[in-house]
Amino acid sequence: MSAATFSARLIGWQSSHGRHDLPWQVSDPYRVWLSEIMLQQTQVATVIPYYQRFLDRFPTIADLAAATQDDVLAHWSGLGYYSRARNLHAAAQMVMARFGGQFPHLPAEIAELPGIGRSTAAAIAAFSFNTQSAILDGNVKRVLTRWAGIAGFPGEKAIENKLWLLAESLLPTNVTDMPAYTQAQMDLGATVCTPKKPACLACPLSDDCIAKATGRQLELPTAKPKKAVPERSTVMLLIHDDAGRVLLERRPPTGIWGGLWSLPETGSTLDAENACRERFGLRVELEPALADFTHVFTHFRLTITPQPAVITGPCNALRDDELRWFSYPEALAAGIPTPLRKLLNR
Repeated sequence: MSAATFSARLIGWQSSHGRHDLPWQVSDPYRVWLSEIMLQQTQVATVIPYYQRFLDRFPTIADLAAATQDDVLAHWSGLGYYSRARNLHAAAQMVMARFGGQFPHLPAEIAELPGIGRSTAAAIAAFSFNTQSAILDGNVKRVLTRWAGIAGFPGEKAIENKLWLLAESLLPTNVTDMPAYTQAQMDLGATVCTPKKPACLACPLSDDCIAKATGRQLELPTAKPKKAVPERSTVMLLIHDDAGRVLLERRPPTGIWGGLWSLPETGSTLDAENACRERFGLRVELEPALADFTHVFTHFRLTITPQPAVITGPCNALRDDELRWFSYPEALAAGIPTPLRKLLNR
């Protein structure tokens, strides 16, 4: 066994043991691209229903490009990491404007689209156009660091560069094998060479895997150095009018929950009444604050205090581009953050 047979072993394994029934296993670059973006930071089982609903609403790149951002975010709502949806929308518009509606073939061109990095561009090109290009997602990094015994956090530039060179050296010579080989790497990492319980006896690479030979499967890849998770807090204003509608405010286009509709926020429950009057021109009566709850992001933990408030005076006209009254069904159908959806359902 050696590097010379690496790709052949993976392709053979994929034929018998890999996944063949995923809805995005097609040659349509739009569907492949959509799946690759949705699968960033999200498990396959979670993605599938969102993927199917999204395609039902936006069956082509042209449909996606012509949609409003609100519509796109509403169909993404619940998947999280909303910059992915905003970038997907912007990329569709770029494909229409720059490439005449035809998805680009070259990985370098694909990587110029918003939200697409080197590995994702290579995967799209390999699946859609049989392009001979290496991928390096989390599953592939785990497989390669174990098989080649490469220590060091893969997020460090020097280690990542080493893995890219290795990945490029292992590509199959026959370009028609690229879709199967690329899928094999993803499947092996997802189903066999898993983070905590790798099934080494079922792995086609086990005979010359350095991690297996040295008993270091759980040490590789080297974990990211741990840092304390920052804590943040906010008060969400749950403002109701006499019709039972709730006031939502559009988030800024970038940052957390960018472009989504959410509850207005203030720093403290003590500021809530003043915030309603000064920011929105609303006189309100505060009700007892609801129980705090926590939402965990990648880089920090957010504690949310929901503060209900009922309007007691005249309601000034609100600007529809920034503030809007929603009935509860309308709010739940809009693009809103996951913690707000949980709160409204509660």
